[in-house]
Amino acid sequence: MNNKTKFILYENDNQFSYEKNNKNIQVKFNRVAFIFFVFFIISLIYSIHLIHLGSRNSNDTNDNNSKIYNKLKRTDIVDRNGNFLAKTVSSIDIGINPIEIIDQKKLLLNLSIIFPNKDYQSIQSKFDKNKFFWFEKKISEQNFEKIMMLGDKSIKPEEKLIRVYPQKNLFSHIIGQIDDDNNGISGLEKSLDDQLKKNKDTIQLTVDKDIQFLIREELIKYNQIFRSNGSAAILMNVNNGEIISLVSIPDFDPNLRVKITDRNYINRVTKGVYEFGSVFKTFTLAAAFHEGIIEPQTQFNNLEKKLKCGKNTISEYDEKIPSDLSAEQILIRSGNIGSVRIGQSLGIEKFRKFIDKLNLINPIKFDIEEIGVPIPFNWGKCKLATTSYGHGITTTILQLAYAYSVIVNGGYEIRSTLIKKKSYKKREKILKNNVSKKINPILRKIVTTKEGTATLANVEGYEVGGKTGTAQKSVVGGYSKNKVNTFASIFPTSNPKYTLIVMLDEPKTNSEYVYNYRDGSEIKYKGTPFNTAGWTTVEVVGQIIEKIGPILATKYNEIK
Repeated sequence: MNNKTKFILYENDNQFSYEKNNKNIQVKFNRVAFIFFVFFIISLIYSIHLIHLGSRNSNDTNDNNSKIYNKLKRTDIVDRNGNFLAKTVSSIDIGINPIEIIDQKKLLLNLSIIFPNKDYQSIQSKFDKNKFFWFEKKISEQNFEKIMMLGDKSIKPEEKLIRVYPQKNLFSHIIGQIDDDNNGISGLEKSLDDQLKKNKDTIQLTVDKDIQFLIREELIKYNQIFRSNGSAAILMNVNNGEIISLVSIPDFDPNLRVKITDRNYINRVTKGVYEFGSVFKTFTLAAAFHEGIIEPQTQFNNLEKKLKCGKNTISEYDEKIPSDLSAEQILIRSGNIGSVRIGQSLGIEKFRKFIDKLNLINPIKFDIEEIGVPIPFNWGKCKLATTSYGHGITTTILQLAYAYSVIVNGGYEIRSTLIKKKSYKKREKILKNNVSKKINPILRKIVTTKEGTATLANVEGYEVGGKTGTAQKSVVGGYSKNKVNTFASIFPTSNPKYTLIVMLDEPKTNSEYVYNYRDGSEIKYKGTPFNTAGWTTVEVVGQIIEKIGPILATKYNEIK
């Protein structure tokens, strides 16, 4: 009992004291809790503010990254069969900051294993300079994984978008280039710059990678055989203006970039302006048919071997050409004097209007901006005489292809294009029906008859027709001995589908080259007897059609 009493007393004795201390503690606790509460609220507000700022900064960063990405992004370009010609891809560059290297010897050793072909003495010297440098550009995915596994904080990867051209040189003059700021500076990259930056849809072209490859290979081959300064070719659908192939040699790799001001890299198809010589005679005869002045069998008798025009003399290129010729024989045998007489029968105004219809003497609109401007001239009696056989008048290969297409397709206007379209506008007829019906068989005879100048292009099964042109290059004060050789071909002549024009710039003869005639005669001839289109460009066209003809026949079901 005493123990209990003591316990109670003890409890009672301390009750007052206990209650008194409890109140003090409660007061103190409330103050601390209030302080903590205020601190918590402030911290919460601050944290929310920080989160908001972080979120905003993150969004800003994402927006900036998105803007940078969009700025660098360009739409892909493909050929008519979906093969990539230009593509934007992600690329990773690896930089190294020597100041942050953990173990220099170890890093060098590991890098040498991953990249054995690097010059590590040079790398060591860069380490010693303690300045950031780019170690490897456009690193492969495999090597990227290896180098990042090293775990060295000095290694700095940077991902970016780059423009690549998978076909390299093959389409360089068509696709063109971009600069370091992602702006197009030539070709379609320049002319479609805004569209390529904004449009998400892939841009499809009319060109065919396989045919482009084959034509380019032949041009390179014959550049070497005939030691030409350069060459060019264009293959165009005569009925809708689609360009299946456009090649200019020399070309370049747009992945490496070149100075587009270099004359070596001029687009000879669109930008080069040339006198094409006798190729023009086709237009003179077609104009006369269009005007109804003559017929193919209209006879021209007592044609002179030479004509005087002012201070200049116009001569027949071959004195063996007869003095009496029909209109079609004048074209088949490529007579200069006969062409002059046909031109004179037309007169200046009718001839000028006709070649203007064919867009031969004025700049034309095209999908790329590198367009040559024909040299202007004043018409007169002598100018009419010389232009009638292709002397003293210039144009581009692109314009030549267009003009031949219109002449042989029934006289319908077309638009030369590199951009594939879902449908084409109804064609406007600009020449009379009978022009094509009269011209096409004559172009065929130039290839099939012994009097013609293009027998080497008589590829069996394709009904090739066309006209040759051998022209001296103009220089200051006159003409040089250097030549431009051209062959404007069409096939098949009974129902034209394509025009193929090939030009060789200053070709030379080759005493070792063996010619094989393609008319089934198995005739062979060694050595180039004359430096003319009939022995140079005609041979190239024959070789090309033999290569591409089966592809056109099977892939597009166009040639039968």
